[in-house]
Amino acid sequence: METTIHDLLRTRRKLPLPINGRVPAAVLIPLYCEDGAWHVVFIKRTQTVSSHKGQISFPGGSRDPEDADLKTTALREAWEEVGLKPEDAEVLGELDDEFTTTSNYVVTPFVGRLPWPYTFVRNEAEVAEILTVPLDKLLDGSARRDDIEVVDGRTLPPPTYHHENHVIWGATALILEKFLAILNAGGAGA
Repeated sequence: METTIHDLLRTRRKLPLPINGRVPAAVLIPLYCEDGAWHVVFIKRTQTVSSHKGQISFPGGSRDPEDADLKTTALREAWEEVGLKPEDAEVLGELDDEFTTTSNYVVTPFVGRLPWPYTFVRNEAEVAEILTVPLDKLLDGSARRDDIEVVDGRTLPPPTYHHENHVIWGATALILEKFLAILNAGGAGA
């Protein structure tokens, strides 16, 4: 699967979005393989962060002036939020940019493979929980919902993804959907 993901991302043309006054940001879609099964790592943000309180997301954030590029941003943020050392993440490729309407970010997603087992170190100020979801469950469509949902009084537009008692929605769900579509189109799906 790792070679397939790398080949699929390497051979496709990324669709960038212009910044146009928006905030450049990047996320890392961390993947690891345990006993032949691939997993995706997400974080649940705390209620004390400045934006996206309590939401499920990929590790990431806005670009700092000292970041050489957005890949550096994604790796730095993963280090700050879950203790993933940049040298431990093998970046397999880059996805299309995503625009977030609520916070004015243009997010560039990178896919990275982690060694396993790995000891995460959660930044307690930013990350309430680290979640792992089997990639097969996401690829087979059983976690995806197309209906409009209300969670904690907030209307969530489709798509949403469900894992245990967590709902993945918003820009994270859109990024995830694009990643899964690339895998399914390339024959890596369930």
